[in-house]
Amino acid sequence: MEAVDALMSGPDRRFEAGDLFDVMDHAERYNRHLLELVLAATGTANTVLDFGAGTGRLATSLAERGFDVTCVEPDPELRARLIDRGLASVAALTDLGARRFDCAVSLNVLEHIPDDARIARALHERLVPGGPCVIYVPAFPLLWTANDTRVGHQRRYRRSELIRVFQDAGFAIEDVRYVDSLGFLAALAYRVIDRSDGELSARSVQIYDRLLFPLSRVLDHALHRVAGKNLLLRARRR
Repeated sequence: MEAVDALMSGPDRRFEAGDLFDVMDHAERYNRHLLELVLAATGTANTVLDFGAGTGRLATSLAERGFDVTCVEPDPELRARLIDRGLASVAALTDLGARRFDCAVSLNVLEHIPDDARIARALHERLVPGGPCVIYVPAFPLLWTANDTRVGHQRRYRRSELIRVFQDAGFAIEDVRYVDSLGFLAALAYRVIDRSDGELSARSVQIYDRLLFPLSRVLDHALHRVAGKNLLLRARRR
């Protein structure tokens, strides 16, 4: 329960592979697409809770577009980077007092937390009635590789599992779709290669982002109900 306690109310907790944030900064098209997916779900929101904000890549982009963003990030070094960027940041949800938000976002976070159902309930409580919630997580247990182990993943999600967690937390599910269909094949190839160190290089990320991810976006229109490297859930507080 250390991870969930840190995000909810506990002490500082360091992320297992902080260097991965810098590597993923090279995925410019991929990161821009994630921002577009979030913006499509925010509606008329003004205040946004970014749960597990990391280095603030998403939060900064939202703030630049006029949103009032508050970050929750337990890693003290990452939180310091958020503060340096001028982002309101706390270590745990309980540090927010009684505040509620128009929208909640969490990208690539829940898979690190043993008790993800508890977090889903906590996010539900932090939203105003009708407030949207956007969740992005890795999909398909069969895609598990050394990289998942390296970064401290607890799971890769099945679609039905993600739906159940948020329905049980009281959310009305609006859409759950796979993202990055070509990434599914790339992850399978990575699994076959079976790199024991779980490393991702900046160069390999750049090559995929520039050459393959644009095609993956096109294919997602046809395959988003079938397969993808990640799952995107859009839900709303009842």
